[in-house]
Amino acid sequence: MAPLKNISVLDFSTLLPGPLASLMLAEAGAEVVKIERPDGGDAMRGYAPVANGESLLFAMLNRGKRSLTLDLKSPEAIATLLPLIEKADVLIEQFRPGVMDRLGLGYAALRRCNPRLIYCSITGWGQSGPKATKPGHDLNFVAEAGLLGLTTGRDGVPVPSALLAGDIAGGALPAVINILLALRQRDLTGEGAHIDIAMTENLVGYLPWGLARGLSGTGWPGQGGDLVIGDSPRYQIYRTADDRFLAAAPIEDKFWAEFVAIIGLPDEFADPGAPLEETVAAIAGLIRSRTGAEWEDAFAGREVCCSLVLTLEEAVADAHMGARRVFDRTLTAGGRTIPALPVPIVRPFLSDRINAASPRLSDDTPLSANS
Repeated sequence: MAPLKNISVLDFSTLLPGPLASLMLAEAGAEVVKIERPDGGDAMRGYAPVANGESLLFAMLNRGKRSLTLDLKSPEAIATLLPLIEKADVLIEQFRPGVMDRLGLGYAALRRCNPRLIYCSITGWGQSGPKATKPGHDLNFVAEAGLLGLTTGRDGVPVPSALLAGDIAGGALPAVINILLALRQRDLTGEGAHIDIAMTENLVGYLPWGLARGLSGTGWPGQGGDLVIGDSPRYQIYRTADDRFLAAAPIEDKFWAEFVAIIGLPDEFADPGAPLEETVAAIAGLIRSRTGAEWEDAFAGREVCCSLVLTLEEAVADAHMGARRVFDRTLTAGGRTIPALPVPIVRPFLSDRINAASPRLSDDTPLSANS
């Protein structure tokens, strides 16, 4: 039995943070009802790529859920939702603070009709503080958490990441963790809880290297100011002869010694006290002398902590991914069957809904208080 089989979730969120959180809960067996606007629903439904009028991105994030369209500003909204709220275990929303209260759906109001409800609010800056009502997207969250300032190119210009760290690491994952903790706490107390997920502040906890340096009084890191952001030849990205890239992370001495021997780095640069820029340049020159495939062959079976930088297409097709069955769960969207979005839930905890579909937007989705 999936561990969340008897848990019901009402999801008022859109786009990425909340829907990804409720997807993880659904994949672990929860029954998720997605509350959407009648005029088009979740904006993600219109995001490319689209096949036969259906967004594949939306389908990936919302597979296995059900949909209820409802105008939350209408007088009938509360009456329609009340039977579902009374039976719900979890509610997820990501409006700015105060919006759900104005709709009559704030935590204090809903707690009166369901004291066991776990109410999860996901916002950029939390439910309190001077920035609480400030609008923002992932780029703003990583910028104000100090993360973007440490993610720069050689020219010192911050580089946006393909990983939406604020939405996922700052929002969806902390939401799931705290919802599960709240469910466990409810087992002990019988009481629900209001969970305040603030994406920006959650990101700060993912910067232990920089925090340790800054808070120690030795100075805050800037570009290339710490081990994992360019302050060592043992943690760098080097270009190969065929313009591929090698991610080299032989941090520990045993890995470094092996790496140095394989690439043929002169002793003057292999010494820990060698100048940083000169050592990086020497290694870069050596790595530039061979193709990515040649370096893969040279490092094969050796303990050096080096990886060729793969494209996403290459990563998906990697034999290890296949052996681990990462993409064995599927969904049907736009008239085609595609792999489902992998979620960080171990296989024994996944539901048996291997080929679940995403919900179609409908005004008459049959739902009951026991959905």
